[in-house]
Amino acid sequence: MATHAATLSRPMTPASAGVALPAFTLWLREIVRFYRQPTRVIGVLASPFVFWLVIGSGFGTSFRSGGGAGQQHYLDYFYPGALIMIVLFTSIFTMMSVIEDRKEGFLLSVLVAPVPRTAIVLGKVLGGTTLSAVQGLIFLIFAPFAGVHLDPVQVLLVAVVVFLVSFSLTALGFAIAWPMDSSQAFHGIVNLFLIPLWLLSGALFPLGGASVWIRVIMRINPLTYGVEALRGLLYPGMENGFPLASAIATLVLFSLVMFALAWIMANRRARSSPK
Repeated sequence: MATHAATLSRPMTPASAGVALPAFTLWLREIVRFYRQPTRVIGVLASPFVFWLVIGSGFGTSFRSGGGAGQQHYLDYFYPGALIMIVLFTSIFTMMSVIEDRKEGFLLSVLVAPVPRTAIVLGKVLGGTTLSAVQGLIFLIFAPFAGVHLDPVQVLLVAVVVFLVSFSLTALGFAIAWPMDSSQAFHGIVNLFLIPLWLLSGALFPLGGASVWIRVIMRINPLTYGVEALRGLLYPGMENGFPLASAIATLVLFSLVMFALAWIMANRRARSSPK
């Protein structure tokens, strides 16, 4: 009896608080807050759609990928890149909530709660992942206009690729946003680093036709494997730069590395913050 009373009186530690419930709570908060701002939802979907339509129609038949009868209109070629753009924008800018939460004091209340940092990282990252993956999959309604007709297996594989890209980019966005106190600085990093990451992913031009030094960068760019995996799934008959299995394996590895980086950044901040 005395042992039981001592257990009840013992203060709850982050390890005893569990991971699942705090992570689920933070995940749900991200979902609710995003969809309470309809302008963000419209902007995330409309901007890449307009970009895809204008750029794709602008290049039109002046750009051809493949050879002979397998050549594509640029609208078709650019479609996977536009889908990745939606995932990129949603994943990264959803993590601006980390900065907003710090300014509003919500993050401080979470940090002092008996919650492990793993739950905080997991909840925030999964929340952003869910939003970006859903937004990307919604864009599939325009697939028939790009000459894409998917069977259930292809839809499932596309969903897996979109989820992996969403998870890795959201974790990267978390790692960038965590030490920052300014949304302007966050935008600066995004414009300097993440937009070129998308530009050099094969979204706008094929790997084979690029200069040698550009091809080297594209091959070490993890986002290239996401674009190529989607292109191979959406257009099975077209030439693909990487086998699907190796592309998915690379995305899994990238996701794990980015989540580890986000976790390290969260715990590093904890150690450096004054008690």
